[in-house]
Formats: sequence, C-alpha cells, structure tokens
Amino acid sequence: MRVEVDRDRCEGNAVCVGIAPDLFELDDEDYVVVTKDPIPADHEDVAEQSIAECPRAALTRKD
Repeated sequence: MRVEVDRDRCEGNAVCVGIAPDLFELDDEDYVVVTKDPIPADHEDVAEQSIAECPRAALTRKD
C-alpha cells in the first residue's frame, strides 16, 4: 500500500507522526511527508490508524 498526502488539507498537526514516526515526518514547511513508499506490510496497521485519525483527512490510502 501507499499513502498520499493532500498538502491543501494538511495543517501539520503531526497526529500521524505521533502514531507512526517510522512512516511520517514533517518537512521544513510543517507538511507531512511519507518516509516509506510503499508502506511495509508490517506497518500497514499503523498507517491505517494514521489515515483514520488525521484531523484534516489529509491522508489517503492508495493500493
């Protein structure tokens, strides 16, 4: 799976970074960046949790 970030929706709340710091980080402009592409199979659960808990729905799963 892959995760895409909608930079128009992202506010840099970093909820996803808190949930999955191995998969997400903030760039210099405080936008989320996906650090693993594709998401390793053993990290898909936390990626799904990050998508679900994003307060701005800025993350999308892509298969």
